[in-house]
Parts: sequence; structure tokens; C-alpha cells
Amino acid sequence: MSFPRRKFLTAAAVLLATALSHSAFAADVAGIRFDDTATVGGQVLKLNGAGVRTKIVFKVYALGLYLPEKKTAVADVLATQGARRIQIVSMRDLTSDEFGDAFMKGLNSNTDQAERTRFLPQTKTFGEMFASLSGLKKGDVLLVDWVPGTGTVCTLNGRKIGETVQDVAFYNAILRIWLGENPADNSLKGKLLGGH
Repeated sequence: MSFPRRKFLTAAAVLLATALSHSAFAADVAGIRFDDTATVGGQVLKLNGAGVRTKIVFKVYALGLYLPEKKTAVADVLATQGARRIQIVSMRDLTSDEFGDAFMKGLNSNTDQAERTRFLPQTKTFGEMFASLSGLKKGDVLLVDWVPGTGTVCTLNGRKIGETVQDVAFYNAILRIWLGENPADNSLKGKLLGGH
């Protein structure tokens, strides 16, 4: 083997290893890996941030936020055009009531009375979705995607659940559960906005 060819093969191997290490995952959160990118509605999104939701001392779930481009301010996240994704990986077994109650508490804590009234049909749709589930098992992956032209689409372990909700304001209200003035977890909020 000639020197230039060996040099080329070594360089190619280094490039391949680098590419694989960057594409495999971007964040390891308490042993849960979040991919660098995700494709939603044909659009490639980047991991904006990821962290763990803890309650008292218990790790409840890991959450990753995917956006078309990195954002560090809540207003910029909410104003984002295009697809978005919330990826939730359960770190313990949760009943549908526990998850649904936490969702409603987070929604109510970060919306005003007028918004809560406006979102009643969408909230009912989500309530029916939670009621249809037996709960989340440790390791389950719940995706809550905003797909432009389609709406909010939820999948659990790759299977679509619930009805599609066609209101971007409601999707933003869901985001505010973790990014609003009264987030579910302040530490998680900072991590979702790119903090460490």
C-alpha cells in the first residue's frame, strides 16, 4: 500500500468515526440518549436542549426539545416557525391519571383564564388521549410534534395516539408547561433553553 493511499484511508476512517459519533446522539441525560437531530414533517430539527424532570428526589422523565434552529429565549422558542418536537422518555412507571394530572396542572399554571376557556376543546382531546392509555412504563417514548399544516401529533413508542389538534397556540401552551413563568421544573427549563 502506498503512503498516500494509507494516509487517505486513515483520514477517511477518522472522518467516518467523527460523523458517527456526532450523529449517534447529542446528549446523554441520566443514561437516556437524545439524538442530535430529528425529522418532523419532513423538516430536520436540532436538539435545543434536554434534561430531567425531578419531583422531590425522584427522576420522573427525561425531556428533549427539538427546533429548526437553536434558541435560548422562551419568546423565540414560542415564535418559531416550522416543525417542533417535545420528546419525553419515562424514567419510572406512571399511571395515565398521574401523567394527565401533571399535564393539566402545568397547563393551568402557565395559561390565564381566557386561554383556558379558549383551549377547552383541545384540552378535552388531550384528556381523552390520556384516558385511553393505561399509563407510561419506564422507557416509554412519547413524542409531541407540531407539524405545520397538520397540527399537534402525539406518538407513543412509534404509534400514533389521540386526535390531531390544529392550533399552534395550544402547542405553545404545551411548551409553556416546561418553559412558562411557572415551569414544571426550573432546572429543566434552563436545560431546554441550551443551559448546562
